[in-house]
Amino acid sequence: MLDVKNSLCNCEQETDEQKYRQLAELMDKYKNKEGSLIQVLHLAQAIFGYLSPGLQRFIAHGLEKPLAEVSGVVTFYSFFTTQPRGKHVIRVCLGTACYVRGGKKIISRLQEILGVEVGATTKDGLFTFEVARCIGACGLAPVIMIDDVVYKQVNPDKLENILAKYK
Repeated sequence: MLDVKNSLCNCEQETDEQKYRQLAELMDKYKNKEGSLIQVLHLAQAIFGYLSPGLQRFIAHGLEKPLAEVSGVVTFYSFFTTQPRGKHVIRVCLGTACYVRGGKKIISRLQEILGVEVGATTKDGLFTFEVARCIGACGLAPVIMIDDVVYKQVNPDKLENILAKYK
């Protein structure tokens, strides 16, 4: 997949107007292609960081699709978010193996360390804390994932050292 954030823009320094213009140009390329909605949503989230209701309306209008279709796709797929995310996303696996081997204890400890509930972003904007139903690393359980890095056989005592790498 195209790495929009790194190859097309320096999005954190761009204005919203520049971001919308960039997205409009990308939508023009995908407008009449079958099944392009998910690709456009991925690109939009890479540019803006999340898919606000206003951004969803912009995409619906630009692709000439009903807003209900765009919103339905956004809310169906867990990859998409309608809220701003932190610089780093922490996902705790709660698949069967991870759950049985201590996933709930990891969640409790992270709530204490971060000071937020599952689904929230820390006040400093550094971490967003989520749960995954299965990361696919059952033999390494319990696991957490921070951005694209999987940490295996995690226990609550290891969490502060792991998080320190991202501060």
